[in-house]
Amino acid sequence: MVWVIALLGIGPYVSINRTRPASVRKDMHTGRVFYFSRLAAKACCMTRTYSKPALTWQQQIAHLRANGMQIDDDAKAEYWLRHVSYYRLSAYWLYFEHPKGHQGVRFRPGTSFDRVTALYDFDRILRRLVMRGTEHVEVALRGSWAYQLGLIGDGHSYLDAGLYSERREFHANLSKMASETGWSRETYIKHYREAYDLPALPPAWMVAEMMSFGQLSRWYSSLADRSMRNRIAQPLGLPETVLVPLIRHVTDIRNICAHHGRLWNRGFLIPPKIAQKPEVLKNTLDQTATQAPAKLYNGACLIGHVVKTVAPDSTWLADLAAHVSTHPEGDLASMGFPANWHQRPMWA
Repeated sequence: MVWVIALLGIGPYVSINRTRPASVRKDMHTGRVFYFSRLAAKACCMTRTYSKPALTWQQQIAHLRANGMQIDDDAKAEYWLRHVSYYRLSAYWLYFEHPKGHQGVRFRPGTSFDRVTALYDFDRILRRLVMRGTEHVEVALRGSWAYQLGLIGDGHSYLDAGLYSERREFHANLSKMASETGWSRETYIKHYREAYDLPALPPAWMVAEMMSFGQLSRWYSSLADRSMRNRIAQPLGLPETVLVPLIRHVTDIRNICAHHGRLWNRGFLIPPKIAQKPEVLKNTLDQTATQAPAKLYNGACLIGHVVKTVAPDSTWLADLAAHVSTHPEGDLASMGFPANWHQRPMWA
C-alpha cells in the first residue's frame, strides 16, 4: 500500500500501489507540480504545521529587499502589492530566483521589482491576446458540434447513449447537462423549461451554447464514430486526431486566462498533438516538442491555424507575434518558441 499525505492536514489517504505517483497536485499560480507517493509515507508519523506569518505591505517590501530584490520606489511597490498581491506576483519573480538549494540571497543579481512587474504586464496582455484566439476555436466547435448532432435526428439525438464510446462517461456528462439545464438563467433555456415538457433537455443547438467549453470537449471527444468527429472537426481545418487533444489543451489555456494565471512560461501536462498537415502548419510547429510539459508555442500555432481557417481576415497571428517580440526579458525559449520562429511560414 502507498500512503498519500493530504495537503490540508485531514489525515492520510490510502491508495493501491502503482507505477505512477499516487497523486499529483499543481499550484495554480507558480505551476509547481507536487508528487505524493511512497516518499510521503515518511511524513505520516509527524505533523507539519504551516507557520509563515502574514506580513504588511511594508514588511513584504523589506522581505524582498532582504532577499536581494532591488526596489527603487516603495510607494510604487506598495501599490502593486496592494492591488495585485504578493502571492500572485511571486509566480513572476520565481523566474528571477536562484535554483533551490542555493546558498545566499534568494534572487539573482540585477533582479528588480520593475523587471518583475514588466513581466507581469507582458503576461497580462498575452492572456488577453490568447483568449481572443481561443474564442474562435470555442465558437467554431460549438457551432459545428450542434450542426452535426442536429442533422442526425430531431435535435435531441445527442442524448442517444449509443453514440458514445463509454456508457459511464455518457451518463456523467448527461447528469451534468441536466443539472445545468435545471439552474441555467439563460433566457432561451428558461423558455424551453417553461414551454416544453418533453424531451426534458433542450436540443443540441441550445445546449451547445449553454454548456462550458470543458463539458463540450467531453461530449465531442467521447463520440464513438470517428467519421462524426471528423465532420465536426472539418470546419476548423484539422483532423479529429489533432482537434480532440487540442480542445483539451485549449481548455487548460482558456481556464488559465480566465483566472488571470501565469501563462507565458507555463508547462502544460497535456500537450497538443503535432499536426502533419497542411504543410504550412507542419513547418511552423516545433515537431520536436512532443513531451510534457508542453510550452505555449505549439498550442499558439494550432490556435492560429484554426483562427485563419474560420476568420481569414483576422490579424490575430500578427498581433500575437508583435506582442511576443516585446518580451521584457527576451526569453522566448521559455515559451517554447524556436530560435527561428519568426521565419516559419505562419509567422513570416
